[in-house]
Amino acid sequence: MNKMVVRVPFVDLNLQHQPIQNQLEQAINSVLHRGDFVLGKAVADFETAFATASGADYGVGVASGTDAIALGLQACNIGVGDEVILPANTFVATLIGVLRVGAKPILVDCDPQTALIDLAAAAKVVTSHTKAIIPVHLYGQMVSPKQLLDFAATHKLLIFEDAAQAHLAEREGYRAGSVGIAAAFSFYPSKNLGAFGDGGMLITKDPEIAQKMVRLRNYGAAQKYVHIESGTNSRLDTLQAAILLAKLPHLQQWNGDRNSIAQQYDTELASLASAGIIPIENQSGTGHVYHLYVIKIDDISSPECRQQIQDKLTAAGIQTGIHYPIPCHLQPAFTYLGYQPGDFPQSEKLAKQILSLPMYPGLSSSQIKEVVAEITSIMSGEQQQLLSV
Repeated sequence: MNKMVVRVPFVDLNLQHQPIQNQLEQAINSVLHRGDFVLGKAVADFETAFATASGADYGVGVASGTDAIALGLQACNIGVGDEVILPANTFVATLIGVLRVGAKPILVDCDPQTALIDLAAAAKVVTSHTKAIIPVHLYGQMVSPKQLLDFAATHKLLIFEDAAQAHLAEREGYRAGSVGIAAAFSFYPSKNLGAFGDGGMLITKDPEIAQKMVRLRNYGAAQKYVHIESGTNSRLDTLQAAILLAKLPHLQQWNGDRNSIAQQYDTELASLASAGIIPIENQSGTGHVYHLYVIKIDDISSPECRQQIQDKLTAAGIQTGIHYPIPCHLQPAFTYLGYQPGDFPQSEKLAKQILSLPMYPGLSSSQIKEVVAEITSIMSGEQQQLLSV
């Protein structure tokens, strides 16, 4: 059997890493020579650099983005008896973080144009037990900071940002992570700023939250063998921090490349709007950092159209993804929360429509044209098939 030739990969990290190979090797070697593999110098250096770049005062590196959410909520004193509002349209880690601290997740629907949390829907579920809202800056686009701040002030809630997909994203004069009391980031390898494994960080302007987070990631210890609260072992590896610190100076350019690629996609796909191919709306201009480039395959097409498009793109050597195929409230693990199909119609509709196209710095103009040409060809075939019925 012939192996499928990938002409346009979904992500190609080599294009980022090859030009800075020497810097990455030097960063790794510096850790090897120092031997400070746990909470070493590179961790503190990266925490400071990333927090500063994001508009915060403190950064605390942890083992994953999920831990950044869960431990971050704990550091913000959110727990049993508290309600936390979050979108149904997010990666399950957001929900898991809330559940891990014993708080009650209150899911709400999303805006169908941007896929971001619907703050009007969120306003309807606020109760006397609601303590915080988690806006998820999805696909690289921030939820409106001004609307968030107004919402939080009106309802007297904490804003805890899930910025796992929004490294250095900007909107309305704010950077992702600088809006709320704290923010969680992920450094999973395919993120805009990715490690060579798992990693995460909480950033904040509050010194008490930062200090509590430092304890929580290290067994709850204020000093060695003195544990003043129930923490865990979740520390960003020094090797990963060194790699991230070496990559950080390039992040702004990489984000700019992603935005330019998205603009070309928008232009190339414009003629397919009448066929039901609609990009998720960008309301942030150049502040959108496009961790993912997502299109909707609208109801004009047949219900099976997305799967057909994805299958045909795969057969043509073009990789795609779906972010995400099942909303949080319909995941089998969380049926006990009591939500039902139909509770969040926009999230459920999007889950059946969305398709993520290849997106990474270095994706060439010719590759973008190739992806769009293939979609155009597929849609032309679909329309002819519909007309012949």
